[in-house]
Amino acid sequence: MGIQNQSFPCLRRIHTMYAEFSEKERKIADYILSNPQALVHSTINQVADDLLVADATVFRFCKRIGFSGFQAMKIALASEAARPEAAVTDVIQDTDSEKAVATKVFESTIQTLQDTIHTFNQKHIHDAVRFICEANRVVFYGCGGSSAIALDAHEKFLQTDIATVAYTEPHLQCLSAAKLTSHDVAVIISHSGSDQNVLNLLQAVQGKGAKTIVITQFSKSPLSQKADVPLFTVSQNTDYRSAAVSSRIVEMSIIDALYVNILLKTKDGNDAILQKKKETNTVRSGTPS
Repeated sequence: MGIQNQSFPCLRRIHTMYAEFSEKERKIADYILSNPQALVHSTINQVADDLLVADATVFRFCKRIGFSGFQAMKIALASEAARPEAAVTDVIQDTDSEKAVATKVFESTIQTLQDTIHTFNQKHIHDAVRFICEANRVVFYGCGGSSAIALDAHEKFLQTDIATVAYTEPHLQCLSAAKLTSHDVAVIISHSGSDQNVLNLLQAVQGKGAKTIVITQFSKSPLSQKADVPLFTVSQNTDYRSAAVSSRIVEMSIIDALYVNILLKTKDGNDAILQKKKETNTVRSGTPS
């Protein structure tokens, strides 16, 4: 299934996927990033000749980043030139003050959230919400650094009338997958989407007929290609912060978006649960009711 959203700016998607490119792909990426406006007026033959690569290599690069071909990428670049984006967050410097560093970290986080919004696909979000609403049980699987996100998701959904559970340890994940049915939904959260344990888990889940929703990075990872519903995060490596670290905030935001959507869809059934939670919090805080 296609995973790229045409609304996601071309230059931003190149920056985002850069770490995953091959040597030849990085050569093309650098060429585009160095002078995108010039490329708008070039032919695929001119670009290939400048880089000493085959036309087909340039064409495959365009497909790799989600366009139907070279012409589609040129149109996207021309559109971006007409409506330039705000400058990418400044690089953190050794001479920055503590406040400047904090500001840049926050701005970088805001950028990852804004970039992720560009990848949103209405059908995918709709299907994810529908699958969860109709499920007998929802199992959250957190892999690696995303383990805490699965636990957070489980805690959130305990405030609904949907039966949920979370697993973060690979052995337990596989054991739980063997108990799933076609009436269940598995939400697999993995930044890389390419770890063999994660792929084995997906295969086990799908072998039981359960629906699969994956939250993973914006790329053609094996996990996103095989899932029923892929939901993407966008994040980049920086000198002081890996993409996997910054992606956790986006993963949590996607879980929040699903949670609020589902609360709205099942409002009548969840009102009593939410009221009980408010009463419990009031008692714990000692505030008179």
